[in-house]
Amino acid sequence: MQVAMIGLGKMGANMARRLRRAGHEVVGYNLDQDVTQELADECGLEVAVSLADAVAKMPAPRAIWLMLPAGEPTEQTLDELRGLLSPGDIVIEGGNSNYQESQSRAAEMKELGIDYLDVGTAGGIWGLQNGYALMVGGDASAVKRVEPLMQALAPMPDKGWLHCGPSGAGHFVKMVHNGIEYGIMQVYAEGFSLLKGKTEFGFDLAAISGMWQDGSVIRSWLLELTVQFLAQDQQLNGIEPYVADSGEGRWTVNEAIAQGVPAPAITVALMTRFASQGKDEFGNKMLAMMRKGFGGHAIKVK
Repeated sequence: MQVAMIGLGKMGANMARRLRRAGHEVVGYNLDQDVTQELADECGLEVAVSLADAVAKMPAPRAIWLMLPAGEPTEQTLDELRGLLSPGDIVIEGGNSNYQESQSRAAEMKELGIDYLDVGTAGGIWGLQNGYALMVGGDASAVKRVEPLMQALAPMPDKGWLHCGPSGAGHFVKMVHNGIEYGIMQVYAEGFSLLKGKTEFGFDLAAISGMWQDGSVIRSWLLELTVQFLAQDQQLNGIEPYVADSGEGRWTVNEAIAQGVPAPAITVALMTRFASQGKDEFGNKMLAMMRKGFGGHAIKVK
């Protein structure tokens, strides 16, 4: 089938490549037109020079897939699309948007007769090779219409994608997915810090992580990736101890608070990321001064 891919960054470009490999027709649009042209030369997608051009190149009913940063870029594109699309068209939003925004957008599009699917998309830079995990929210009839796209992007036609529920459900499941990801990564990081700190044993971290991949209950794809970078460098001296947070971890913790559901591991993982960003510096200075105040303990000064 035919689809327009709007946003050809790392994820969008690889998704376009995978769709083309499966024989689907792809119209591509990206703000940087050189990126679009290079991808066209590589995999044969059709170049659109604007959002309006992308819509015009497709016969109705259309399928428009957005792979854009959450927030203003996605909202601006949707605002423009509202004036370009026709009843019966489908908008698929595959970025990391807040599920509540997706619910609102779906309701607005429905008033125009346009279907709106929120698709939480996981797989990162390995999605082209391995396929993507797709968490879909929206009306079942709209999902059925774009099922060939889901089947082509997923690891297997019948595995790795799921219609999770009504509008917002796809992005909600992806939000929780990312929260779990935060927790798993934090636990691995803490465990390897303990191993590295026991210097008298001279641990080979790459060998240990590789051994854990066979038969251990903690084996995983994340551990496989850990094996790969530890095999190259076990000291990581050139890496700054700074870990960004995409926003979905925050939303997951906020949801846990709203539901009154305890999520301590995810919450601690999020707070640790904040600490890595230097947001604990003033608090630690306060602690040092209080300790000096009541106990006369020495403080370190710059």
